[in-house]
Amino acid sequence: MRPLRILLLLLLAFASMPLAASPAADTLAADSEARWVPFQLTTGNQIRFRALMDGRWVDAMLDTGLSDTAVSASFARAAGMKPLVQAHADAIGGAIPLAWTGLGRVEIGGLVRTGGRIAIITADPRATGPDAVDLFVGGDLLAGHALDIDYAARRFRLLPSGRMPFRGVTMPLRLAGSNNLYLTELAIGVRVQRGVIVDTGDGAMLTLTRSTWRNSGAQAGPVTSAVAYGAGGRVETDLVLLPDLRLGTLPPQTAELRIEGDTGFTARKGAAGRIGGGLLRRHRVLLDPRAGRMILAVNDAAWQPSRSTSGLMTAQDGRRLKVLHVMRGSPAAATGWTAGAEICAVDGAAIPSAYATSAVAGWSVGTPGRVVQLDLCDGNRRSLTLARFY
Repeated sequence: MRPLRILLLLLLAFASMPLAASPAADTLAADSEARWVPFQLTTGNQIRFRALMDGRWVDAMLDTGLSDTAVSASFARAAGMKPLVQAHADAIGGAIPLAWTGLGRVEIGGLVRTGGRIAIITADPRATGPDAVDLFVGGDLLAGHALDIDYAARRFRLLPSGRMPFRGVTMPLRLAGSNNLYLTELAIGVRVQRGVIVDTGDGAMLTLTRSTWRNSGAQAGPVTSAVAYGAGGRVETDLVLLPDLRLGTLPPQTAELRIEGDTGFTARKGAAGRIGGGLLRRHRVLLDPRAGRMILAVNDAAWQPSRSTSGLMTAQDGRRLKVLHVMRGSPAAATGWTAGAEICAVDGAAIPSAYATSAVAGWSVGTPGRVVQLDLCDGNRRSLTLARFY
């Protein structure tokens, strides 16, 4: 069983700023249907792939939650890209600095973008996991085309808008004005929720604002708490299992729901919620806002995120685990655990350098009733009995 991991989110809405640059021009190859781009689906449910930028290969992320394509500040410095206009971005977790500069050439599958502008951002590195991202591919580059994501085969491609390469359930999809945010709808409880952001860079399954959740009339089980990291830093949300999420005419699904405060990013954008990669990965997905539709075909309906039975959300720091959050109502909360504690061994096994893929890692989502012995780095030992709590 996989370990419970801190959720990774990346969704930005850039401030609109003028920039003198050559106009952006897109060219989609005649054989774009054959130009699949292989990707890695990270443990945070984010799509990582390789792209060509000004003739050099870069590590990229496919992110429909970004209004504008961006490069990291560290990559921009290494590539000699000079910031021309300073601005800011509203992001999950808070505002972040950015600068605008001119774009040369980007190639992704059958698509070539030349000219226009590109943002340089300084984001919280925890939002993208341990491996750095050079290029964040956003809605400004993607929205004019149909994006076909085959999660099962770990590949995607860009097609002319209007193409329907597979059969599935069709849902409405539109762009949110100049923000280039993809918006759809879904049904929860007795209400259809409109204005829901579709964000491939968000590792969660589903996030709703507190007001949207309160007004939905939906029934769910016990509510706990969780943390996530967005480009602007740490975010704490409520967390609950939702038994009857409905996407179009697909059968109801069970989904992990995060409930975000009404001053959070989603509410600031005037949206009701966000569909993230954790839910999208159950399907083959076609996103075509120009044609006004999203198509979903189920390919892995049984996939579920790892469900904590310990209540400890941790991050690896070398050969130790640091407790980042103690989930409300959990066994860890009931036995006095606090954030900041550091674990150096589990059931006598030291934390390995490749912890995430090791046999040790499954303890925090283990079978209810199991007693886990945790050796703290200060020399103390504590036992923790695992249990279902949400």
